[in-house]
Amino acid sequence: MHPPQPSSDLDLYSRAAAEAASRVIREYSTSFQLATRLLPGQQRADIRSVYALVRVADEIVDGTAEEAGLGPGSRRGVLDALEQETLTALGSGFSANLIVHAFATTARRTGIEIPLITAFFTSMRRDLDPVTSLSEEQYRSYVHGSAEAVGLMCLRVFLQEQHTAEEDLAELENGARRLGAAFQKINFLRDIAEDAEHLGRCYFPGASRGELSEQRKTEIVADIDADLHAAWKVIPQLPFPARRPTALAAALFSELNDRLRRTPARQLLEQRVSVPSWVKIRLLASTVLTVRSGAAR
Repeated sequence: MHPPQPSSDLDLYSRAAAEAASRVIREYSTSFQLATRLLPGQQRADIRSVYALVRVADEIVDGTAEEAGLGPGSRRGVLDALEQETLTALGSGFSANLIVHAFATTARRTGIEIPLITAFFTSMRRDLDPVTSLSEEQYRSYVHGSAEAVGLMCLRVFLQEQHTAEEDLAELENGARRLGAAFQKINFLRDIAEDAEHLGRCYFPGASRGELSEQRKTEIVADIDADLHAAWKVIPQLPFPARRPTALAAALFSELNDRLRRTPARQLLEQRVSVPSWVKIRLLASTVLTVRSGAAR
């Protein structure tokens, strides 16, 4: 029996692009890959396409492109070109860059807006700025573009082809922003030693390169707790197929935040905290059972 044939050359190309995006997530994030496995096929491909573009942009500004020999000006040029190619593909429906094509295909179908894309790239450009610490305003702007905007892109994927009342949408968007912000802040805290040593960077106002007081760490963890609490409140309002993977992602990062809470600040400046694989599997099983039963966190 012959496999079904794609309906057009563009369909075949788009499938290849989606597979390329999926490969990116397999190589770079075991936790995110684990969570997306709980999504139905099309949504799984769409979320991975969003992540893949985000990952490529991150590799341009954080290490990989520099390791290849590109200086700050060259990396900025590559990042600007990636943004322009993404916006062009959003209008045309095609890109010779498979990752961009996968993202644009998803964005066109799910209604991901241009302001979310430009906000993301604006924050990525911030990482090429020689400023080593951020003001409170710069920090919030950075988190919006690099994380809250990505959370809203994922929400667009989850809500595609579904009518949502304006009031409910506002609540869901707040939850998506807060969850994205929590993920980013946790990554900042977990990677604080590596960011300081290899990138000369510290994102948190009130902390500086190579320095983090116990009080400041406690404040950061509490801020993340507040974001996660706001996100958990709206997860039950998501369309059912999106609840389990979103809850699993939130559970994984909640666990990581708890581990950061228990780790002395001076130790965070020396080593990277992570969640063991066996704990991830336990959280997966617990999340599947909890969401299936309809229980709330």
